[in-house]
Amino acid sequence: MLTGRHRAIFRLIVNASLTFIICITLLSSSVSSLAQKKRSGGGAHRSHTRATLSPEAREMIEQASAVICQERINDPSGSVPIDEMQGRPSLPVKSPEALAGAERAQRLLPIAKNLVVVSLRQLASKYRLRNSRASETRIRRAIDHVEAVSNIRADMGSRDNASVFMKNPHTIVFGTIFLAGLRSEEGIVSVLAHELVHVADGGEDSLRLLFRAVGSRASQLTGMKIYGQRAEELTCDLVGTLATRSYVSTSPSYESLPRRISRALEHNCVEVDEGDDDHLSPRSTIRALLALNPGLSRELVYGH
Repeated sequence: MLTGRHRAIFRLIVNASLTFIICITLLSSSVSSLAQKKRSGGGAHRSHTRATLSPEAREMIEQASAVICQERINDPSGSVPIDEMQGRPSLPVKSPEALAGAERAQRLLPIAKNLVVVSLRQLASKYRLRNSRASETRIRRAIDHVEAVSNIRADMGSRDNASVFMKNPHTIVFGTIFLAGLRSEEGIVSVLAHELVHVADGGEDSLRLLFRAVGSRASQLTGMKIYGQRAEELTCDLVGTLATRSYVSTSPSYESLPRRISRALEHNCVEVDEGDDDHLSPRSTIRALLALNPGLSRELVYGH
C-alpha cells in the first residue's frame, strides 16, 4: 500500500512523464513543419529561377527553324546539309569547287576574326565573365589566339569537316567537300567563326567559363543536357550565328534578311538528325541557338 508520501512522489513522476511526452510531440511537430516549409520554399525557388521557354516562344522557334530550311531549298547559294555532304565522293584539293571555297574562306578570314573578337566580348559581358582581373586575362588571351590565325588549308581527307589542330593553331583546315558545300559568304563566316572559338579556347581552356554559362542557359531553356564538349560546340555555333548576323549588317545586299541569316545554319537542315556525346543533333542545334537568341527567330519569321 502506498503511503501519502509515496503517492505524492508517484504523482510527480507521472506529471513529469506527461510533460516530457507533450514536449517531444510538440518538438517533432515543429521540426516536421519546418522541414515541409524548407522543401516547399526550395521547390518554389527552383521554379522561380528556372527560365524555361513559353509555348509562344517554342512555336516561334519552330517557325524560324522551318524558315531556315525552306530558304535553303529556295536559295541558289544555300548550303548543302551535312548528312548529304557525307554521302558525296571526296573532292581533290585542286578541284574548281574546293579552290573557290578555299579562296572565299581566306578572303573572309580577317573579317571573321574581327567579328569573333566582338562577339566574344559581348558574350563575356552578357554572362558577367569580365568582373575580375583573372577573367579579363582569360578573355584577352583568347582574343590573342584568334588574332594569330592566318591561314586556310583545304584537305581532301577531312571531307565534310573543318578543324583546328593545336600543334598548328594558326591554320584552319577545311575538308574539300565542306568548302564546296558552303556556297555563300555567310555560310563560310559562320564556320570560320566556329573554328576560331576553338582556337580562342586553346590549350589553356581560356573560355571554359563561357562554355559552361552558355550550356547552362541553353539547358534551362530547352530541357536538353548541354554540358562538357556539347556546351563548347554550341558556344562555337552561337558565336558563328552572331558573327554572321553582324556580317550581314555590315555588308548590304538586295537579298532578303531571312535568306542571308539562314545561311549560317542551313547545313544543319538534315534528314538524318543524329547527335552524339559531343554534339547536339543538327536540328536540335538550330533550336538551341534560336532559344538563346530570340531576336534572330523574330527576324527569320517576320523578315525584319
